[in-house]
Amino acid sequence: MTSRRTLDWQLIIPTIILLTFGLAGLGSISLNLTLTQLIFILISSLFFYLFSRFHYQNHQALIKIYTFGSLVFLLLPFLFGVVTRGSARWIQIAGLTLQPSEIIKPFLIVVLAYLLSQKKPHFPTYLLYLFIPILLIFKQPDLGSTLVVTAIWLGILLVSSLPLLLPLSLILATLGLSPLIYKFLQPYQQQRILSFLNPYADPQRSGYHVIQSIIAVGSGGLLGRGLGHGTQSQLQFLPERHTDFIFALLAEELGLFGALILLLAYFFLLKRLLTIAKHAPDKFSQLITIGVFTMLFFQASVTIAMNLGLLPITGITLPLVSAGGSSLLATLIGLGIVHNISLNSSPKISLEIK
Repeated sequence: MTSRRTLDWQLIIPTIILLTFGLAGLGSISLNLTLTQLIFILISSLFFYLFSRFHYQNHQALIKIYTFGSLVFLLLPFLFGVVTRGSARWIQIAGLTLQPSEIIKPFLIVVLAYLLSQKKPHFPTYLLYLFIPILLIFKQPDLGSTLVVTAIWLGILLVSSLPLLLPLSLILATLGLSPLIYKFLQPYQQQRILSFLNPYADPQRSGYHVIQSIIAVGSGGLLGRGLGHGTQSQLQFLPERHTDFIFALLAEELGLFGALILLLAYFFLLKRLLTIAKHAPDKFSQLITIGVFTMLFFQASVTIAMNLGLLPITGITLPLVSAGGSSLLATLIGLGIVHNISLNSSPKISLEIK
């Protein structure tokens, strides 16, 4: 039964609040960053609208295109990539710098959801569809996106009809192979893990990011120093303040009160996604919604924990808040697909606030 609703405000309002937090944080450090992000928001919002009007079931006819297109897109950085800090993660298209490992995420979610929504999911095929993108992303190298895609895969797998023993076995196998995985990491990635365990062992180099982030969060107090008045942020002691460590910037300038509002916005957005998944019309739409939920939950929780010194630095941005067009575009495409699912669900979904 199709709902007559044209907008799911319980999904849209927290999204707008998070976008506003991002603009406020960027506005406190750079007008150019703010204007650029505003352009990205307008472009990404257009894609949100387009995907929210495209019926979710029509994506099934595009699975092969999404699969082939994602693989080709992931290969482009190896051929035409812009090398930054030893990584070839970005490509230039029409004057824009895009990160393929970010943009393919919502399409990969659709592909994985489609494979596991079949009556008899073929698990080896599912593994293959996951392994190839992860290998290409890891070789760029992009550990953050590798972890996000793996989390999405596990999130969808846990809700699928496959036996629970399967994902649990894979998680245990991954933990058991951790020492081997560590050996394949880049030296700077290994150093990030070591600096997480003891950032003060090298406070001027590998531990600098974590230490400055913790100082910024702690110095914000209850109400913050005010936008544009954070010493860590404005004096540039806080590195990557517009991307990886934007939560620390906001916590310093808006304080505990502002940080809690930000966390509540994430809470209500994620809660809405779970409600939509619960009332999804079919397995395919449910798994898509769970995939988008996992993507946002993992990115937000890992980035915030990283800013608080609770997890190693992984280069994951804060969704809808950090500067960056690729991440924003991927997130709003994913939310646009889920928005369409919400509009095509039972009307009771609009009344559920539990």
